[in-house]
Amino acid sequence: MAPPYLEQLQAIVERSSLPGSAAADLVCKHFFSGAAAYVGGRIFMSLTAVGLALKLPAEARDELFALGAKPLKYFPKAPVKKEYAVLPPQIVADEPALAGWILRSAKYVGGAPV
Repeated sequence: MAPPYLEQLQAIVERSSLPGSAAADLVCKHFFSGAAAYVGGRIFMSLTAVGLALKLPAEARDELFALGAKPLKYFPKAPVKKEYAVLPPQIVADEPALAGWILRSAKYVGGAPV
């Protein structure tokens, strides 16, 4: 089940055209029944059956929630992953907007100013 998610996540990362330093330090791997992207060895993005989720600071998550994002829960009775937002379909489909959010997430997790 995870291989399609890994392939999809790698394609999303490739299309996002991250700047050289962010892209060079980025790795996609299998993640339970999905896939995750890591920067500096730390997870910042996942793609699973619940959707594409990004780890972001509170103010960025609030922006996304106002645009229709949802809190991340991998299973119905699981706790909410507090620093993550599952992106709404309209952002996932908008490649320039998606690339900007991915970069913000990678910078946040990688320790760069967001």
